[in-house]
Amino acid sequence: MPALPLDELQITEKDPKTGKLRTVPALHPDQKADRCFVLYKPPPADSAAARVEEYLERAAFIADDLDWLLALPHKKFWCQVIFDETLQKCLDSYLRYAPRKFDELAAPPSAVSEMQQRLHRSVFLTFLRMSTHKESKDHFISPCAFGEILYNNFLFDIPKMLDLCVLFGKGNGPLLQKMIENIFTQQSSYYNDLDETVPTVLQVFSNILQQCGLQSEEASPEPQRLEAKIRMTPSAMPLQELRDVVLYLCDTSTTLWAFLDVFPLASQTFQKHDFCSRLASFYETSIPELESAIKKRRREDNELLADLWQRLSHSRKKLVEVFHILINQICLLPILESSCDNIQAFIEDFLQLFSSVLQEKRFLRDYDELFPVADDVSLLQQASSALDETRTTYILQAVESAWEGVDRKRATAVKDSPPSKTPEQPPAPEPRPGAAPALLKTDDEEEECSGAAAAVPTPRISGVQLDSLISQVKDLLPDLGEGFILACLEHYGYSAEQVINNILEERLAPALSYLDRTLNRQMQPGPTPLVNSRHNIFQNDEFDVFSRDTVDLSRVQKGRRKGENTRSLLNDKRVVQEQRERYSQYSVVVDEVTIQTGGAEGQLSRDDYEDEYDDTYDGNQVGANDADSDDELITRRPFTTPQVLRTKVPHEGPEEEEEEEEEAEEEGPKPDHFVQDPAVLRERAEAQRMAYLARRGYRHDNSSAVTGNPRGHGQSRETTQERRRKEANKGARANHNRRLMADRKRTKGMIPS
Repeated sequence: MPALPLDELQITEKDPKTGKLRTVPALHPDQKADRCFVLYKPPPADSAAARVEEYLERAAFIADDLDWLLALPHKKFWCQVIFDETLQKCLDSYLRYAPRKFDELAAPPSAVSEMQQRLHRSVFLTFLRMSTHKESKDHFISPCAFGEILYNNFLFDIPKMLDLCVLFGKGNGPLLQKMIENIFTQQSSYYNDLDETVPTVLQVFSNILQQCGLQSEEASPEPQRLEAKIRMTPSAMPLQELRDVVLYLCDTSTTLWAFLDVFPLASQTFQKHDFCSRLASFYETSIPELESAIKKRRREDNELLADLWQRLSHSRKKLVEVFHILINQICLLPILESSCDNIQAFIEDFLQLFSSVLQEKRFLRDYDELFPVADDVSLLQQASSALDETRTTYILQAVESAWEGVDRKRATAVKDSPPSKTPEQPPAPEPRPGAAPALLKTDDEEEECSGAAAAVPTPRISGVQLDSLISQVKDLLPDLGEGFILACLEHYGYSAEQVINNILEERLAPALSYLDRTLNRQMQPGPTPLVNSRHNIFQNDEFDVFSRDTVDLSRVQKGRRKGENTRSLLNDKRVVQEQRERYSQYSVVVDEVTIQTGGAEGQLSRDDYEDEYDDTYDGNQVGANDADSDDELITRRPFTTPQVLRTKVPHEGPEEEEEEEEEAEEEGPKPDHFVQDPAVLRERAEAQRMAYLARRGYRHDNSSAVTGNPRGHGQSRETTQERRRKEANKGARANHNRRLMADRKRTKGMIPS
């Protein structure tokens, strides 16, 4: 009998009040155990012993309770999850207060770190089991009822999913993706909740702009007060308020990116609210103002400003990646997966989206730096031959115009560096060790903008990045030589800001103080390019594009030339004409070679004496004792011109042609036996076999004559003779002559008598 799902299962138990048996559903509040889950509190900001002990005790209670919950059987687990409110409050408190990767934390004690990791793992396993409706073939919940349980009991909602993605997405991406997809698949109502959540995200952007004084009056839904005309710009904002804005932006952008990275199918819902264009507009309005506000801070907390700059750079990167995920999911992936008949709508969406953000120059430049627009346009050109070239050219020209005045080579390392000071400014904030605020960083190289990043050894920098750092220092201090700047960068871990600061304040290391400040840089020759050092059989031929600038394209032909057909190709005898002259030289055989001397001394033949002649082998009679005749040794085999070259020879006389024609007439046409008739071959083989049998004395076994007519119809004379002959000669074969052969062996002495 197949097992019933948990939502249909009924159990029989005693009523605790009456003591009578009763039948209740398996999912019933009475099945819940009495256990109180405590709320989570984050690790302490400092290492005070009392606070650390309090955190460890509370976290241990939560971890033990979650381990007990995970060990429950299927029925007990779901009863506890559905009907225990303290459990849901505990899980919600962890999702709300657990430290993110980008939160600034002091180096916690090892006990705190270990307890936090244990608690982190237990919470993730709990949510993972809550999102699984089938644990085995005997323990499962029907999909329809599972979706209703999740939705009606608020076990999952959109804010919880956002927190799950930002907390557990790094390192658990595939597992978390299956988990979120299963929730949306079993309960489609979550798509409606997500559709109602997107305006809230857009309202977050509006709140940031309004807090920075960048929200326009037309965009504000509420009437403006008279005293609110004077806006607080980011540059005039107090440092703590600026810090709150940057932290809010960092948290929002990272959470949004984490959710779309884990569940990209939500992109369609986001785009229903024109999210791409509004995101680009927010980026263009807020990011330059916040960057300028951080750069203009002169005499304030340098460490805090460096942290804010790092978080702002992290936010920029995540916002650009969010835009790319939306473009990739809405337009590019359907183009790659669909047939040629269905991609025009997606191509139109792509062109429309980029056309709507072309006025956002800063956003367009940063997006093109991470994800080149030219690559996406090239993909569209390969996918469709009916692409509107005018619109694509316009988009590419707009991207190029966004880069006007900005060096692309220096943009990667310079544009996002912390603000460096000029000679009139005090030292700018220095980034903490191990932090690299450049925009172009992969997720494997960065630590999610971790505020407590440990110091790591600085890797050696070379190439274009090193040239950018040298140029950054030389732009502010043009009198210094590149060799001196390079030595300073190597000494200070390739930190251009620290080099500039120490040079201006005359606080260089003793090893650098004695160097010549106009020292030039010694350029090391690079390795030989592989293109110049490669050697193969095509080296320096007429089509070697690596060794010659021009190639004769007339010699390059792909396919059959125009106007050519098979008959014209066969009638082309140019190759035969070229070879005929070569073979004609072989037919000229001369026994004696006449050597012309310079004066009038006459001619020398091969029999004349010559001092240089080698007479070592003159006395040996080579071939004298052979059986061959002299003619075979001294005569030459006449040269035979190949048959293909003897057709229509110009120098052949008419007499030879007439003789060949007469011989052909006498011989007559010869049949072509390349493939003979199989029937003729079989007849010839049968005749040869019968002749062989006749020579050996065998007669044809006329089995039909021996068989004769059916009994009672009389037999012919031939049948009677054949039967008599068979009876007389039947001892010649088989085992009928065994006695005769035994007597023969005995007379020969082979068998003892």
